[in-house]
Amino acid sequence: MTVTIPHGSRSGLILAPASKSFAHRAVIAAALSDESSVIICDGISKDIKATISCMNSAGADIRVNGSRIEVNPIKKTVDKCAPDCGESGSTLRFLLPVFGALGINAEFLPRGRLYDRPLCPLDEVLASYGVTVNKRDGRVICQGQLKSGEYKISGDVSSQYISGLLMALPLLEGDSTLEIIGRIQSESYIRMTEDVLKSAGIVFDKCGNVYKIFGSQKPRMSSEFKVEGDYSNAAFFMCMGAMSEKGVTVSGLNLSSSQGDKAVIEILKRMGADIAFGSGSVTVKKNCLLGTTIDASQIPDLIPTLCALACVCEGQTVVINGERLKIKESDRILSTCRMLSNLGADITPTDDGMIINGKAKLKGGTVDSFNDHRIAMSAAVASCSCDGDVTVNGAECVEKSYPEFWNDFSSLEIETEEA
Repeated sequence: MTVTIPHGSRSGLILAPASKSFAHRAVIAAALSDESSVIICDGISKDIKATISCMNSAGADIRVNGSRIEVNPIKKTVDKCAPDCGESGSTLRFLLPVFGALGINAEFLPRGRLYDRPLCPLDEVLASYGVTVNKRDGRVICQGQLKSGEYKISGDVSSQYISGLLMALPLLEGDSTLEIIGRIQSESYIRMTEDVLKSAGIVFDKCGNVYKIFGSQKPRMSSEFKVEGDYSNAAFFMCMGAMSEKGVTVSGLNLSSSQGDKAVIEILKRMGADIAFGSGSVTVKKNCLLGTTIDASQIPDLIPTLCALACVCEGQTVVINGERLKIKESDRILSTCRMLSNLGADITPTDDGMIINGKAKLKGGTVDSFNDHRIAMSAAVASCSCDGDVTVNGAECVEKSYPEFWNDFSSLEIETEEA
């Protein structure tokens, strides 16, 4: 699908879609519970549908009815299955240890770049406790029965590995420990997992980077769980607001959320944007925008959209510690640079990020999404500072995380410049 975006800054009101990250965790916990439950999720993306499909493959009966995810949990696990995890890295990385804990022999079908994305050191850790993970003929094959024990895993590769283990270990007979070694990447996503597990009654102790996880536990989800609004997707509209005299308001947000991408607010403040808070809402308006240094290690999903804004900030912006951007749906260092360069930005890739020299305006043009939802949506952000229209090829990829994005974006008012 090709979308052509009229250039110009935007203003208006957007209701944030539900957090994809919270929804993944809630669906898995609900499917592992003893009782049926309903998850209220405003905006069910392809990634969430992939997690639902995989849990159904394991024996759950989960149905989507509008914004309601109706979960009848697993009563009896299957011996083997072939779950389709789509392009969702969260789904695959969470469920490898969970399916291992359930003793399910699974042949996961990953799509897009997911098959080539790394699984080390998770595969090595699982192999030490009874579960083998191998890649063969386009599938990721998980076999064996996970055992309790003293787990150790590096924290500097993916927080998803740690979250998957935190969801799996309570299911095992016998207590376990989980020690995270070294610096932790995207630590806020682990806190999200802790929040969902605690809300589902899972008991664990934490001392520093070591968890004591008690065995033979099942999640006990409340009969209704509402997924809070998503800061990762709200960030696109907040960055648009930073280019707008009237501003953009994003509602439906938990202002005390544990979501790490809530950091977009502090980064926008640092860049000079005008920010005001309401009841569950954030309004961002244009002010004197300045370049800054952005550490990508804890907020990799924010980088493409922040770069789109940085292109029109006065001075230089430097993105550092973004090595993991290379193993997303696209190599986001290169895809972000190529997309924004095509629109006239002065942006240069580095080994772990990029360097951006701000301009007053971008020119517009045609860009490719690289089949990466965040690149496509960041192109829409960049269009707000362009003199010409922006055409995005492969724009349907937004369905991975935000299927209503183009409709929501179109609902904003295009601001006209004074003569």
